Amino acid sequence: MSDNEWSDDAEFAARLEQVRARDPEADGRFVYGVKSTGVFCRPSCGSRQALARNIVFFEKVEQARAAGYRACKRCRPEEPPRGEREVALVARLCRFIKSQDEAPSLAQLAAHVELSPHHVHRLFKAHTGLTPHAYIAAHRAARVRNGLRSKDTVTEAIFEAGYSSSGRFYESATERLGMTPSEFRKGGPDVAIRFAVGECSLGAILVAASGKGVCAISLGDEAEALVHELERQFPNAELVGADPDFECLVARVVGLVEAPQLGCDLPLDIRGTAFQERVWKALRAVPPGQRLTYGELARAIGEPKAARAVAGACAANTIAVAIPCHRVVRSDGSISGYRWGVERKRVLLEREGDS
Repeated sequence: MSDNEWSDDAEFAARLEQVRARDPEADGRFVYGVKSTGVFCRPSCGSRQALARNIVFFEKVEQARAAGYRACKRCRPEEPPRGEREVALVARLCRFIKSQDEAPSLAQLAAHVELSPHHVHRLFKAHTGLTPHAYIAAHRAARVRNGLRSKDTVTEAIFEAGYSSSGRFYESATERLGMTPSEFRKGGPDVAIRFAVGECSLGAILVAASGKGVCAISLGDEAEALVHELERQFPNAELVGADPDFECLVARVVGLVEAPQLGCDLPLDIRGTAFQERVWKALRAVPPGQRLTYGELARAIGEPKAARAVAGACAANTIAVAIPCHRVVRSDGSISGYRWGVERKRVLLEREGDS
């Protein structure tokens, strides 16, 4: 199927269109050879395009080489596609950040992968949704959260996480922890969390919020069980029953469950590790009616080999629907693994598909 008679073939025409568009999504699916130059390229190659009659397609690089073609020096078709190379580079930077006792600078990150700071900043944000600075801040805050539970003092936890001074951490401590470090260390004493339990088509629904935003949305069969779950999540916080104003917030959440196509821009109080926050941020960008696999979500955050870790982050999500982990399915499209029950996940997906 690599002869000139392919000019009228539907598959040839489709692939030729991808080559003409320099479609990066086609990279890795096939390569094309140019008879007049004896060179083969990946579909997204930016070199001067050949006439259709001079183009032949190959499923694999080995086939092109066996036919006597040599690799293009511009697009390097024998290497992984550009997107995969970028994802691997960002994953390498993330591992480097985690391995450092102190927060590395952008210049240090750039030196680690032998690229310019500007290029590293652009790639990192494109593949994680966060700037390197924001990612480092989230990672260090997660280390502080873990340290506050295990270290003898708040100061020890702060310096153990790589902060050069306690003052720098306290500048953003409340935003990162949802409360002061001392309050977090003690499990949230004197922190008021308002909550209410209502009913929706999926059963009982609990909505809870701190002063920062919604910190829990739970679904279940029994209201009492949802309240006990909230008590375990915030063991020493002051749980305050609903007031009329809060009922309006609950109504907005119920509306999100019943009519997801309308959307709902809720203020959220998100508390998780740096990795979990990346996953949850990516999930919030997935629109109603769209599904993706755990592998696709892993690639979206720059961690292509972390599908299992992504699944764990989805399972750790405590804010149902507003952080739509129900939109993630297995690689074969089957539905599984939902904190509030697979059947509820199925109903949510069907409802969004019909919206």
